[in-house]
Amino acid sequence: MADQSAKQGSGGIAKIAFFVVLAIVMVSGLIFAPEHAGLAIHPMDQFKIAPLFGGDHLGAFTPTNETLWMVLAIVGIVLLMVVGTAGGKEVPTRTQSVAEMAYGFVYKMVEDVAGKDAVKYFPGIMTLFMFIVFANFLGLIPTSFTPTSHIAVTAVLAMIVFVFVTVLGFVKNGAGFLGLFWVSSAPLALRPVLALIELISYFVRPVSHSIRLAGNVMAGHAVIKVFAGFAAALGMFGFFPILAISAVYALEVLVAFIQAYVFTILTCVYLKDALHPSH
Repeated sequence: MADQSAKQGSGGIAKIAFFVVLAIVMVSGLIFAPEHAGLAIHPMDQFKIAPLFGGDHLGAFTPTNETLWMVLAIVGIVLLMVVGTAGGKEVPTRTQSVAEMAYGFVYKMVEDVAGKDAVKYFPGIMTLFMFIVFANFLGLIPTSFTPTSHIAVTAVLAMIVFVFVTVLGFVKNGAGFLGLFWVSSAPLALRPVLALIELISYFVRPVSHSIRLAGNVMAGHAVIKVFAGFAAALGMFGFFPILAISAVYALEVLVAFIQAYVFTILTCVYLKDALHPSH
């Protein structure tokens, strides 16, 4: 009986809290509603690259907002993986625990997907994963900038992976690396056709690898901006888009990690093909 009454009491408190928050949102909507409600939504403005120190000129070495947030991502990685693990305590701190979990997660991924002989390339894959994770999550901070929403960044990452695994494939296997494109289990007449298809799909890898990451990150941020525009235009009814923003934001947190995971696991798959090129 005591447990049941406690549950009812907590349920009543939750209902009261919900209606209080709803009332606050509606009142704030009335107070801060725009004088002339209208839709002025420019969801792509958040992706504009601008010089850090004013002006409109963008040169090859001009520091930009994208440069700044990439540097911040690197600083975050150093703080977590180097400063946070300094001393290597037996009873790890929270920071050290997070760093160790990230290390073990990526190490296990490389070992399971690409094989034990791929572990020697773990540092590069770990760096790639951590950079994308930090860039994605820093981009979720309001008024920040997301470097991985730009194909210029993700394409460079994808090309680094593509060139590395291609060169590694030929260095490790010589002409045997071409066996990746020759489907020996298929009928002889179909093998040349399948080889051409495999060759085309191989060179499309960096395109799909980069667009998948940039497209998913950009789409989520654009949707949030659209709902934010609706919230500003609807006045007292702006709490409906705000609820949608909360749901989409929660999804974006998940996407930020999943897209880093997908990019990294595909890198491991490509690495496996370079080390063991066979059909």
